[in-house]
Amino acid sequence: MQTHILGYPRIGSNRELKKACEQYWSGKSELQDLLQVGKKSRHENWKLQKDEGIDLIPCNDFSYYDQVLDMSLTVGAIPERYREIESRSDLTNLDLYFAMARGYQKDGLDITAMEMTKWFDTNYHYIVPEFSKNQHFKLNSNKILNEFKEAKEAGIHPKPVIIGLVTYLLLGKEKEGGFDKIDLAEKLLPVYQELLTQLQEEGAQWIQFDEPFLALDLDEKARDAYSFVYNELRKKFPKLRFVLSTYFEGLKDNLALALKLPVDVLHLDLVRCPSQLDRVLEEIPASLNLSLGIVDGRNIWKNDFENSLHLIQKAQDKIGSDRLLLAPSCSLLHVPYDLDLETEINPGIKNWMAFARQKVRELKTLRALATGSTEAPLLKEFKENLDAVKSRKTSEVIHNKKVKDAVSQISEKDSQRSNSFSIRKIEQQRVLDLPLFATTTIGSFPQTKEVRSWRAQFKKGKLSAETYDSLLKKETQNAIKWQEEIGLDVLVHGEYERNDMVEYFGEQLDGFLFTKKAWVQSYGSRCVKPPIIYGDVSRPEAMTVYWSQYAQSLTDKWVKGMLTGPVTILQWSFVRDDQPRSATCKQIALAIREEVKDLEQAGIQIIQIDEPAIREGLPLRISGWKEYLDWAVTCFKLASAGVKDSTQIHTHMCYSEFNDIMESIANMDADVITIECSRSQMELLEIFSDFEYPNEIGPGVYDIHSPRVPAAEEMLTLLKKAEKVIPAEQLWVNPDCGLKTRKWEETEAALKAMVSAAKMVRTALVEN
Repeated sequence: MQTHILGYPRIGSNRELKKACEQYWSGKSELQDLLQVGKKSRHENWKLQKDEGIDLIPCNDFSYYDQVLDMSLTVGAIPERYREIESRSDLTNLDLYFAMARGYQKDGLDITAMEMTKWFDTNYHYIVPEFSKNQHFKLNSNKILNEFKEAKEAGIHPKPVIIGLVTYLLLGKEKEGGFDKIDLAEKLLPVYQELLTQLQEEGAQWIQFDEPFLALDLDEKARDAYSFVYNELRKKFPKLRFVLSTYFEGLKDNLALALKLPVDVLHLDLVRCPSQLDRVLEEIPASLNLSLGIVDGRNIWKNDFENSLHLIQKAQDKIGSDRLLLAPSCSLLHVPYDLDLETEINPGIKNWMAFARQKVRELKTLRALATGSTEAPLLKEFKENLDAVKSRKTSEVIHNKKVKDAVSQISEKDSQRSNSFSIRKIEQQRVLDLPLFATTTIGSFPQTKEVRSWRAQFKKGKLSAETYDSLLKKETQNAIKWQEEIGLDVLVHGEYERNDMVEYFGEQLDGFLFTKKAWVQSYGSRCVKPPIIYGDVSRPEAMTVYWSQYAQSLTDKWVKGMLTGPVTILQWSFVRDDQPRSATCKQIALAIREEVKDLEQAGIQIIQIDEPAIREGLPLRISGWKEYLDWAVTCFKLASAGVKDSTQIHTHMCYSEFNDIMESIANMDADVITIECSRSQMELLEIFSDFEYPNEIGPGVYDIHSPRVPAAEEMLTLLKKAEKVIPAEQLWVNPDCGLKTRKWEETEAALKAMVSAAKMVRTALVEN
């Protein structure tokens, strides 16, 4: 029985890679400095796994930005607009890579970034491959081979991790009509074969192909592509041992296909879908080994050894230990580095948790227990695990009767506004008196080094509450004044008091736990510290009223109250797994509902409840969509529906594919939705040609995740595209997302251009 890891976190235990990337992007460090940080991260990860006795240690799970973008560069899927960068002798392959991720705007070039969206149902974002009908692929990067060699030199004989060919194509988008991206499989296959040839010549024995799409709904064309690709690879590489890795769902109707593919090991996610094991064990061919994904790669709770050993024993009894591998359910990319770095959290709750380093240790222990070891330290560890699991089930800190009673008393009326949008719109226009193509931003403004420094000093007790309050008020005053000067119609207070849009609320809600070092990668250099929901959720007191009320007192224009929605708080947290997610979400929704009512009472007429994660929470199988959307939409409405007709409710969504759930988004009944559209050049709005969206909408007109500043004319073009499918009286003008991560000079230039674009489209409307 062997152990293996599908992938490991890469940002560093103290976000070293994030800092190194940002230093390089700003020109404050050299390429060699960045490469050295990357190398150090890889070697630390390999050493940790080797020291814990992991048998198959991955390589190529490291990335400077995103593993899908890595694959695009590797196979030469480089969009035409980057060719000039590619041909420049003064720019490296890594510069090209970062330009594809972030855009490029210097040296007389102005090139947009590639589209970004969510990695299945996680909060990790990947860079979407772009394909054309005449797509040409070629082996364009030595990254995979070089990291394999590097691991060997470090005394590791690694298992290269490669995104499977079919999954890679399915992750991408056709950028023109007339073809299906899956038809590119034959063109791409020779590049994969060339890559495997190099790895085999260098001594590779194992190859892990990540094929998570095998756990999703597939059409016949995709199924045929799987058979074609893996049969061709097996013919050419009969001696390489292929691990076919599936995760995030069960194989279900794709099981027969997966079992027929000529691979050596099939990996199952037994955390998400433990029920699939029985059928697999009944149907598995004698030539196939099985990888049991029994340690949760998506959450931070300690493994239940007793339950895991039951699954292992079931597999052992059926196919024997020699054909089994033990692994996490998926890559550990989605969990923090090391629980030992957390020295200040409640010891009782900490005893229920495990981060990446601890999960590696859990695998080692499970293997020893499953193979019959009776060493005293091991038995002690087993008993400690049993005690921790039992204490979590019975702990009084988890349960709050008042919260449970409130959820049980929710009625259908609680999630309904008093009147329909057509009636509310008239009342809101009377009170708000906003122009056509009203301009606003999504919420946050740049958090400068000074603002972050004040927060850090305040938390450490080096800055008094009075001084901190005064400094933030001055920043808020400046933000309000500047927005007035450039002519924005609906203002925001800038959120200078907030760290992260979920963390800020979780810190003020009961049932949440917070960490100091539990960072995970969201995209590129963007890292977050997800809250940990360990118990019943409630709101002890108002969370945002103070700053919203203060900002509104500074101006005659309307200032939005800014909240994070219940589904997003749920999705972007590590959630308790001892009750349905829907039950936890309803608890959060009731807490947000109380906050919405308090904001309205304080005179805030426009309240934005952000739900960027609502699409992300969608089950990967269509069969599960209705149940999820029913409770997710209800939770948003529960949070937002307790206000007067004249109070305008906004929501915001970004970086997901929304077309297939547009009816549910309409059912949320927000008065205004702002939505990401610019990276796809308003492609998202095609749905409105067929679906008549009833309420108001702000399709984002520029990409805030890129440092480039678009011209007003570029934004005007996007607005005109939007106007073709959405009536002018329903349209707002706004960026794609919040501006916290941008620099002020970029923000100022872009928002001035945005206001100018709105004025131009208004003028054009009058002239026509």
